[in-house]
Amino acid sequence: MPFSYAAAASGSASSSRKPVPVAAAAARRPAPSPAAAAAPAPSPSNPSAVSDSDPSSYSSSGEETDLTVSDPAAASVISSYLSVAGDGADLSKVGIFLSSAARRRSPPCLICFDPIRPSDPVWSCSASCFALLHLHCIQSWAHQSSSAAPSPTWGCPKCRFPYPKSQTPTSYLCFCSKTVDPAPDPWILPHSCGDVCGRRLNADRDSGCEHNCLLLCHPGPCPPCPAIVPNAMCFCGSHRETRRCSHQRYSCSGKCNKRLGCGIHRCPVDCHDGPCPPCAVRGKHKCECGETMEERLCSERVFQCKRECGGMLQCGKHSCERGCHAGKCGGCPLQGRRTCPCGKKDYPSLDCDAEAATCGSTCEKVLGCGRHKCPERCHRGSCVETCRLVITKSCRCGGLKKEVPCYQELTCERKCQRLRNCGRHACRRRCCEGDCAPCPEICDKRLRCGNHKCLSPCHRGACAPCPLMKTISCNCGQTFFEVPCGTEKNQKPPKCSKKCNIARLCRHKLECRPHKCHYGACPPCKLICGEELSCGHRCKLRCHGPIAPPNPEFTLKPIKRKKGKHIDSTPGTPCPPCQEVVLVPCFGQHLGQERAILCSKRRQFPCQNLCGNPLNCGNHYCTKACHVLQIPLSQPEGDQSAILSLASASAFAEPCEECNLPCQRVREPPCSHPCPLPCHLNDCPPCKALVKRPCHCGAMVHAFECMYYNNLNATKQQKVRSCGGPCHRKLPNCPHLCSEICHPGQCPSVDQCMKKVNVRCACNNLKKEWICQDVLKEYRQSGRDPKQIPKNQYAVGLLACGEDCVKKVKAADSELHLRKIQEIKTPAVEVENVPKRRKRRNRGQESVESSKFQEIKAVALKFLLVIFLCIIVVAGLYLLWKGVYRLSDWMNDMEEQRARQRHLKPGRL
Repeated sequence: MPFSYAAAASGSASSSRKPVPVAAAAARRPAPSPAAAAAPAPSPSNPSAVSDSDPSSYSSSGEETDLTVSDPAAASVISSYLSVAGDGADLSKVGIFLSSAARRRSPPCLICFDPIRPSDPVWSCSASCFALLHLHCIQSWAHQSSSAAPSPTWGCPKCRFPYPKSQTPTSYLCFCSKTVDPAPDPWILPHSCGDVCGRRLNADRDSGCEHNCLLLCHPGPCPPCPAIVPNAMCFCGSHRETRRCSHQRYSCSGKCNKRLGCGIHRCPVDCHDGPCPPCAVRGKHKCECGETMEERLCSERVFQCKRECGGMLQCGKHSCERGCHAGKCGGCPLQGRRTCPCGKKDYPSLDCDAEAATCGSTCEKVLGCGRHKCPERCHRGSCVETCRLVITKSCRCGGLKKEVPCYQELTCERKCQRLRNCGRHACRRRCCEGDCAPCPEICDKRLRCGNHKCLSPCHRGACAPCPLMKTISCNCGQTFFEVPCGTEKNQKPPKCSKKCNIARLCRHKLECRPHKCHYGACPPCKLICGEELSCGHRCKLRCHGPIAPPNPEFTLKPIKRKKGKHIDSTPGTPCPPCQEVVLVPCFGQHLGQERAILCSKRRQFPCQNLCGNPLNCGNHYCTKACHVLQIPLSQPEGDQSAILSLASASAFAEPCEECNLPCQRVREPPCSHPCPLPCHLNDCPPCKALVKRPCHCGAMVHAFECMYYNNLNATKQQKVRSCGGPCHRKLPNCPHLCSEICHPGQCPSVDQCMKKVNVRCACNNLKKEWICQDVLKEYRQSGRDPKQIPKNQYAVGLLACGEDCVKKVKAADSELHLRKIQEIKTPAVEVENVPKRRKRRNRGQESVESSKFQEIKAVALKFLLVIFLCIIVVAGLYLLWKGVYRLSDWMNDMEEQRARQRHLKPGRL
């Protein structure tokens, strides 16, 4: 739904009435000082009302503007909001800001009075007034305000909303504060990021709304929430209805009927927001002590009378000094642990009616100065208020030190040389502690306008703008406005609603819409040329016919026009070659390879693809580069028929290639052998290649035809691969071979081996023949794994030794004993006192003997190494000598050149 706003709330500019911008009105009143801006001011009663710095108040047009029609950027901002809000759209507050942004007409900055351009970094007051200011201006304003004010705050230059010093803007942000340094874009609003605003709606009040703003990043306040709440509850909670989210808190006009704070009566007021009022039912109520009865409101039924309690405390010696109260009086405060007046000595068993005695030691309580302690003895009552201890003090400025009593202030006669807040004049106050007073001098600096001087008190930073006004008018002089003095150089002329009196000279002079009064050349004709070209198309460029002579350019200085000087019109230009885009196919008529070529440069071309036409084999395609077809494959349509007929009869037409590739088909049934035939169209012949497969035991290799073997199932393949002989594979639990016929998988006779094995005792004296499977059972019964038994120790130690074995062992032991005795009696040969490891090492070294050839080879290598080192030394000495010789020659040449220069100098003189 279109939504229109008043384009200028402050009035239109006409010959009878001058539109005076708000900036001029602000310039006439005295500029507020930074200190006044820093002082906390009450927030405005209507924060979202249109302010003096609103863009609409600076406009010079009085016509109404439709946001959805005036500018596409403004229409895109509110499109999503209007799609949700529908007929209930409420854009009265943000509409003025959007209408000004749509006209690209920004108000001047309230601090420097310079116009705010779309590319300038800005800051917007997000608290109440939403005024737009230059970023560097508000940073300087905040710095001066926070430094001059006693509290570290600064206020908005317009609404005076107080900001803490920590919220001083440091970077250029868009309106929704999501993007830093938003780039200027002509298709979106100035200083906007173009994304959805997303700020929380109704965040300044507890409305229960959890929706975000649907507008694109925009200036000014966010509009009310347009969402629909189906069961919106009234304030008292007794009525529900469907309402807008922004108005979901409402009154049903019935009685509130909520329970009041007294817990007895109900609220008699109509449905209202906030807490219910205090209960106003009157009645007779007793005080807390129960002695007095008064007629009071129900909300004030709990009260205290004016009489003292007077009851006896628990000690029975003192009376209660409290006023009217409920409950018991409680214990005596003088009971329990008590101390002397200074608090150093305890009296744990002192009666409450007895007075605590002084301890006699020094009081040592901190005096009023906060640095020294009381020097008197323990005493009752307060200590001396004035500290008379003589100490060395410094004056306020720190220039004098002197011994004075602690309570006395010390000041010197030194004059302060610090600069005041203006930064130009010294303070000159006696014994100044640093808080210098404001400068009382007159500024008298040249203002920015360049015509006047500043009459304000001496201050720091830039002076306030000049309060005088300058008039700027349109070309015809019927529309004008006033701007502050000094800003007329940067101002543009006002928009005049009168029509321009210059007639157009092009062929569209009757079709073009009349334009308004302006400076300079008339806007060019935006209609299409439309002249028919030789190819049959029409010129689609903008009108390029003759142009009428322009008006003079806008200037603030009066122009002296020369008599007899006439500005001629600008002649038009002829139409360029046809720029109509035509799709031209390639030589091979490939789909998607058509090129968009200008009509004046239309011709066929080869594309980057391969030909791709199917060959005679039916399996492959032509791999030549795109070429002219000799015989077209399909009947062309439309304009392509002429091109194809020309291509088929062209001298560049050539046939596709012949297929010379081998057959690449997948055989049935599938196998890994390629087809021996060249590329063909029919099925491949059966595969006759031989496939080698070993038998299950690995004794032989079978050769099968590929087709025969692949047609067998898995069971038949296993059967065919058997060689029919014994398996001959080693059994895993014993050292014998498998006696079964060649078979797949694990041998079946693992634990049923029937071979005979010689079983022996541990000393190998007894021997018996057992069956192998009995040996395996014996090993398992004894807890040993047959796999871990070595082959030479298999079945050894399974028989128990007899008496003969014991006798043979004893005989062997006696022989060993006799041999040891004989070794002891024989004298020992020279035994070196050397460790065993060194003996073994020396024995190994003695055993290694080198041959004659190795000795000659070692001597030759050493001789060659010595010769190589000598050659290196000689080469190094030679290079060193050469370098020294060349250095000497170079130095001699330099000396000769210097001598020549000395002889030449007197001759020149």
